[in-house]
This record gives sequence, C-alpha cells and structure tokens, in this order.
Amino acid sequence: MKKILLCAVGIFYCVVFAQAQHTDRSRFIKDSLDFYINRSLTNWRIPGAAVCIIKDGKVVLMKAYGIKELGQPAKVDENSLFMIGSNTKAFTATALAMLQSQNKLSLDDKVTKYLPQFKIEGKPADDVLIRDLLCHRLGFETFQGDFTFYNTNLSRAEIIKRLGMLKRQYPFRTKWGYTNAAFLTAGEIIPVAYGKPWEVFLKENIFAPLGMSNTLALSADMPKSLNRTVPHTLIDGRLSPIPYAQLDGMAPCGAICSSINDMSKWVLALLNDGKVGPRQVIPAAAIQATRQPQDIVGSITHLNGETNYELYGLGWFLQDYSGHRLVMHDGGVNGYLSSVTLVPQDKLGIVILTNTDQNEFFEALRWEIMDAYFKLPYRDYTDAYLTKFKNNAATDQAADKKLRDSVAMNLKPALSPSSYTGKYVNDLYGSMVVTQGENNDLEMRFEHHPKMYVHLQPLGGNRFYATFSDPTLGKAVFPFQVQNGSVKGVRIKVADFVERGAYEFAKQ
Repeated sequence: MKKILLCAVGIFYCVVFAQAQHTDRSRFIKDSLDFYINRSLTNWRIPGAAVCIIKDGKVVLMKAYGIKELGQPAKVDENSLFMIGSNTKAFTATALAMLQSQNKLSLDDKVTKYLPQFKIEGKPADDVLIRDLLCHRLGFETFQGDFTFYNTNLSRAEIIKRLGMLKRQYPFRTKWGYTNAAFLTAGEIIPVAYGKPWEVFLKENIFAPLGMSNTLALSADMPKSLNRTVPHTLIDGRLSPIPYAQLDGMAPCGAICSSINDMSKWVLALLNDGKVGPRQVIPAAAIQATRQPQDIVGSITHLNGETNYELYGLGWFLQDYSGHRLVMHDGGVNGYLSSVTLVPQDKLGIVILTNTDQNEFFEALRWEIMDAYFKLPYRDYTDAYLTKFKNNAATDQAADKKLRDSVAMNLKPALSPSSYTGKYVNDLYGSMVVTQGENNDLEMRFEHHPKMYVHLQPLGGNRFYATFSDPTLGKAVFPFQVQNGSVKGVRIKVADFVERGAYEFAKQ
C-alpha cells in the first residue's frame, strides 16, 4: 500500500511539474530543478553529480548531489573533485591566447618555431600553426592514435613523436578531426614561451588568480586528494567503480580535476571578459580569440527539431540555438562526463559534473536549463535521451550475447593455441605479447599499457572474443591473419570512445 501511495504521489508531482513548465518556465530553475535532477540521477544510475548555473554575474544555483563512490556513504559537496576531461582544452587554448596578449608568442606562429622536432607524416611540419593545433584541422580522423596515447606510460615527448608518425586521413585544413595529441603539442609550447611547464602556467596565471584553490592540473594528484569522487562505468550492465585514468602524458588535452565551486569561478571570469571584480585576470582579447570560429564541424539537429551549424573555435565548440550563440564543450574520461556551456550574450553559464561515463544526463540537463532561460517549451530531454541510451545498450548487449553464446560452444581455434603466442609489433604503438592461458584461451599484454591485459576466447577459426581488463576499452572480435598455416598478425580494435580505427600488429 505504501509503495502504491508513493507511486501515486510521484506521478501526481510529475504531472504538476510538467504542467508548471508549460505555463511558467522560469519556475523550473527555482522550484523544480532539484526534483528533475534527483529523478534523473536515479534513472541514469549516476552515483554523484554537481551542477552550477550562473546568470548575470551571479551564481543562481550551485549544488552537489549523490555520493562520491557507490556503496560508500560520503556525499558529494561543492568542493569535491571530478575529472573534467576535455574541458581542459579551453584552459590550454586560453593559456596560449594569454601568452599572445603578453607578446610571448602569436597563435599564427609556426609550431616548429618552438618545437623544431615537430613532424607530420615523418616530415618537418613547417606549415602547421599553433592555431591549427587548437582547432583540430591537421587532417587526422577524430581520435586517431588515441589508443596509443591515452592512459599509457608514454611521455609527452614520446606522444608528440608518435603523432608525427600518423598518416593523415584528409588533406591539411580540409576537414575537422578531433585530435587530442594536438592539444598536448600546443601545451608543450608553453614551457618554451613561458619558461615553465603547462601545469605551472595554469596554476600561476589562471587557478591561483581566480581562487581555484582545489583544482589540480595533473591526474596523478587526484588519488591523493581527500575530497574526491570516484569514477564509475557500466560493466555487463552493472555500475562499478573503476581506477582513475592516468592522463598526464596528455595533460593539456584532458587531465584537469576540479570542483563545481572552482569551475564556477572559471565560468564567472569568462562571462565577465576575464575580470574578477576590478582585476583583469584573463585579457578580454584572449577570451575573444578562443571564441572566433576556426573550423566547420558540421550541422547539428537538436531534439526540438532545429538544425543549426556547429563550428570549432580554440578549445570550444560554437553553436547557434534558437537565436542564441553557444560556446560549449563536453569532457569524457574513464568514469567521468562533464559539460561547460556559456551563452555570453545572455550572461548565462552552466557547469555539470558527473562521476560515471555512461550517461547523457549531463547533455540533457544543459538543454533543459537553456530552454528555461530562453522561454522555450518544456521537453523532458532526460527521458528522451534515456530511451535512446537504453535502446542502444540493448542492441549492444544482444550483439555481445551472441558472441558469448559462441564462446560457450567451446569452438576450437583453427590452429593450436601455441601458434598464436609470441611477440607482435605495430609501428605506431610498439609491441604486444600473446601468451597461452587455460584451455584454448589467450592473453595479450601491451608494452605501453602495463596495467591492462586482454582475455581472448576462441570463436572458431582464427577469431577470438576479446575482453579488455579496462572496461572503457570495450569488447571486440580480434581476427588473426594466417597464411599457409602460419600466424602473420592480428587486428586489434578498442571502443570507439577511445579510437575509431583499428591496429594491425605483425607477428615477429
């Protein structure tokens, strides 16, 4: 009886809630946002989140929700740290624009002026400008090379060297392709121009002056923090805590950890032309430089039916939405998703931080908040996104079940397990070793992912079902190439979230 009563009350509240939004959208922020967020966190299975809304130079809302870690009582608060992923890019682009304002460099300088060793396709990259690094127009495919670069033990110098080995998919400056290692390369210009590393520049010129005292530039410092959230992902449909990603080799593209309190200070300054009170912390010209369109991403269709442009500035996506110009970016790393949205003409800023990488709530909520301020109809974006998310998940689970059913049939590989063992090499990545496990299973260990392995189970023939120990890398089918009864190589594919292309490893 109690359950029925609670359900009836919830349904009544939802009806009233929806009706209120149609009659007075301004009430959504004041009266209904808490209910909306808490309901969404439950539906999306998000352990913890933090949300901030800034309007007309003031914090309208700053609130933390949920817990830091599944199964633990500690609650998220306004100073709890989240990894913000690619929202780091705006800090890196702003830092370089600040150096331009200080006449330490020009965004139109050649990269080789500061990094003479920088190459593209093995040749000196004398045609690449700093600006090109910051707007993803080098000619690479989105995420190209990231399995080699992301969450590995490679140094920044080694990653930049390997970036120079990649083969362009498109002619230079003809097509947008999101290139994380390009932002690393841009960040490594800072110590040449400024005399101190990227992370020190941020601390001295952005974090400290803005009062972002809890913010960390390096991911290695996250586990040492006392007030930190824990990353989560879905493993076979079950929400689980996972290890922190180690991103300091790629730090300028995605390593920052921050809180909703500190991020509010960043957004307040950006919406106030770089001022904090009377102090000009960030030159207004530097902020404007990052918001100028540089490249065409494509068109985007919103859930309200609008189709508008999507451009890229320097570290920011640029969109038009119902007559409002948006400056925005998402961030995603192992166990975290975040969103920062600026609407400069409306003096509106939105920050959303979550500690799971399996949700689209962060995206739905920002549109809901914008619709409220833009006086647009209520659409319940979170339910629309959730329905699509569940349908996609069901499709993926069905495909995975077919593969697991095949594994359960105990199909034997075409060759003896020992035939597949040995050392394999990829020119970009480096080496990988295959060893024999129990029964006909195999195991892969990668040179630059020392804490990660792949479990391979036979699917018959020369195909194996691959399960990564790092769940964010996904599951896949690895086919071995065989000629005249001899194994010549293997094709390796990680989740599209990390890299869309595949790697060919040749057996030594």
